[in-house]
Amino acid sequence: MPVSKLPNRIFIKLLLGFWLCSSLIIAIVGLLPLLQQNHDRAPLPPHLAKMLAKVAERVSIRLEDDPQAIHHSRFKRLTHIRDRNDKPVRFYIVDHQGRVINSHKVSRGLRHFMLMVDEAERPMTHQFKSELIFGPYEFNAAGEQYSIYGRLADHHPRPWFFFFAENKLLTLSLAIMLSGLLCGLLAWHLGKPLRTLRLSADALAAGDLTSRVDKATTKRKDEIGQLAHAFNSMADSIENMVHSQQRLISDISHELRTPLTRLQLALALARKKGQQSAETERIGYEAEQLELMIAELLELSKVKLNAHESKLNLGLAETLGQVLDDAEFEAEQQGKSLSINIDEAITLPLYPRPLSRAIENLLRNAIRYANTHVEISASESIDSITIEIIDDGPGIENEQDLKAIFKPFYRPQSARERESGGWGLGLAIAAAAVTAHKGSIVATNVVSRGLNVTLVLPTMTEDLTQQNTSAE
Repeated sequence: MPVSKLPNRIFIKLLLGFWLCSSLIIAIVGLLPLLQQNHDRAPLPPHLAKMLAKVAERVSIRLEDDPQAIHHSRFKRLTHIRDRNDKPVRFYIVDHQGRVINSHKVSRGLRHFMLMVDEAERPMTHQFKSELIFGPYEFNAAGEQYSIYGRLADHHPRPWFFFFAENKLLTLSLAIMLSGLLCGLLAWHLGKPLRTLRLSADALAAGDLTSRVDKATTKRKDEIGQLAHAFNSMADSIENMVHSQQRLISDISHELRTPLTRLQLALALARKKGQQSAETERIGYEAEQLELMIAELLELSKVKLNAHESKLNLGLAETLGQVLDDAEFEAEQQGKSLSINIDEAITLPLYPRPLSRAIENLLRNAIRYANTHVEISASESIDSITIEIIDDGPGIENEQDLKAIFKPFYRPQSARERESGGWGLGLAIAAAAVTAHKGSIVATNVVSRGLNVTLVLPTMTEDLTQQNTSAE
């Protein structure tokens, strides 16, 4: 199978997905404040520089005349002026120790700006929310070094995304949500086809040889698409091998009937000529047993190949009516009883002949080993029908035998004799019929005494579901 191109590989998708998430978080949490800072910070324009110089000159002259004038109320007039747009501007005088000497109230924005310009070492402006702070302008007065800063109520347009830079908790939450969304989309992109593949594998393991991965998954160009192609190829090979094996069994059974028919014909001619002995009787008995075994093999092959009538929505009691009557008669002939508890209202989609044959084989097996009583009951749930066949016989001691009795030609150790155990095909036919219905069959020992065989059949099959969907 050709290897997909590099951009379609899962490794690249995972790498790009996590790289985009990391880049997104870094961009939102790290770069956004930096962009805001660069946007709000700007060189000091000439008109503001002239304003700082003018105020510094007035303050310097005042302090030269009277060093204590800074404590007078009239001094504030020197630091309160209006700009060219007639907006009030307030100035702050800072001494060489970094103390604001003309105001007791200093905004947080001004303190932050003073630290910022110490690092920048040049006059500048910075927008803090609704105020513009600018400076510093250094000057000497009365033998002391001073710096002057200005604050102007002003607001210039800013990009809308700077709102997130000022709300760090909201920004972090947004980054987590966006990265989670990207990771979720990536997980869905990779997880959905894998879930489809798992369901197809489970169906194949349960005996549905027609189970395949859908075309949407096989059309993918990455490793998942290649895996889906490989799975479908494997399923095709398994289905072909199983069908070939079943056809081989069917063909061999048909071919065996020809010499068997000749043997029975020769035996009949010998009896007609009076050549009858214990040996000929034994040959006749064995020929009849072989004929029955071949018929069982053909029935098993037919059920597994699904070579039977279409599935119909029928009542369970109606479908099993003749089988139950025959089983009840057979039980009476052996001095045993059969209890039937099946509601007439129970209906389900089924293959009438295979299901009837399965129940017939299970009932005969239960009657054969029961001491006095056999019971068959059916109960209905939301999506399935459960059928139980219980006898009061010896049960099966070995737990491994309980799982293996539904395999062809398998017989428990206690039933190895043909007269009691048959050929091990009856239960295999029952299991094949249940599998054809997409159901399950298990055998368990009854606590007191006996064997309980439980069949679970779905009430809605895949075929009917597709028909209903198409009708809608």
